[in-house]
Amino acid sequence: MSRLIDTGLEQLASVVFRMGEMAYKTVSLSLDSYIEGTNALPQIQEMSETLIVMADEAEDKAFELIARFQPVASDLRILKSYMKITYDFERYGRYAFDVSQVQRASGGLEQCESWINESIREMSEKVLSMVHTSIASLKSHDVELAKTLSETENQVDGMYFRYLDRLVEKAPATNKCTISSVLVARYLERIADHATYVGESIICLLYTSPSPRDRQK
Repeated sequence: MSRLIDTGLEQLASVVFRMGEMAYKTVSLSLDSYIEGTNALPQIQEMSETLIVMADEAEDKAFELIARFQPVASDLRILKSYMKITYDFERYGRYAFDVSQVQRASGGLEQCESWINESIREMSEKVLSMVHTSIASLKSHDVELAKTLSETENQVDGMYFRYLDRLVEKAPATNKCTISSVLVARYLERIADHATYVGESIICLLYTSPSPRDRQK
């Protein structure tokens, strides 16, 4: 039997799902523009700011549900999970914006050595796949898919530290490519961390309560 709070939880979930779609588009466009050397900063900034607005909307909705319905513990855990996920989606947008700022200042990878170009491309593909997985597992309520994010994040960490080690060995003392690639690699590593946090929140969310669709059955 459906409860009054369930409609509100479904509305909150809808906001979170839309945030996820926007977050993926933002990260994807930002990485593509950096790799290809195109300037998408104005668009990325607008999308990042939209994610901030959507996060505020989700937070307001969560507090409204708490104030109106005095939710039980399981519902509070759902609300907490959604609020944590919206924060992580917002950080996707922020790091995407940071990558675009680096791209505008440095021109991207076009002047980099081939091994740097390949390393950043490989890391970008891995991180973007994590962003996609985090959103897909949320939409499909797939706990097993969410669990894969932790292992992939370990792979990204390994790629990040191997890149830094190789950069110390081979790169010139200072140039635009060295500076920009280190910054972008760090932003990618942080996006991967937040994707893992999303996965952890999804696991908590789905292990503590049935989905809104299940409640209607």
